[in-house]
Amino acid sequence: MVQLRSIIRSADNTGAKSIQIIHVYTGSRHKKGTIGDIVMGVVRQAIPNSMVNKKDKVKLVIVRTKKEIRRSDGSYIRFSDNAGVIIDNQKNPRGTRIFGPIAREVKQLGFNKIASMAKEVY
Repeated sequence: MVQLRSIIRSADNTGAKSIQIIHVYTGSRHKKGTIGDIVMGVVRQAIPNSMVNKKDKVKLVIVRTKKEIRRSDGSYIRFSDNAGVIIDNQKNPRGTRIFGPIAREVKQLGFNKIASMAKEVY
């Protein structure tokens, strides 16, 4: 689960190192986002001369969370960090590589391009 002002890592090669969450796009009463949710964030740290710069507003989809999520078969999955992939308005990733594992719920929610670029899908 990530909420407002959470700091998460970028799981792609757009150049962002850390991103602060400023809005969760799940509904008016939702304040927390989980795997597969689209959020708005501000880039807090970035690599110089990259696709995104410091203070840029970006949309991203959450691909890993420390808080476990329950699957339909009764099992739970959790990761060691909170991470997201920066996307454009058509829900396509802006980067060309995805680092680290992602949850298979991301593919089930319609982000097929992200799932195909990832090395591991759990």
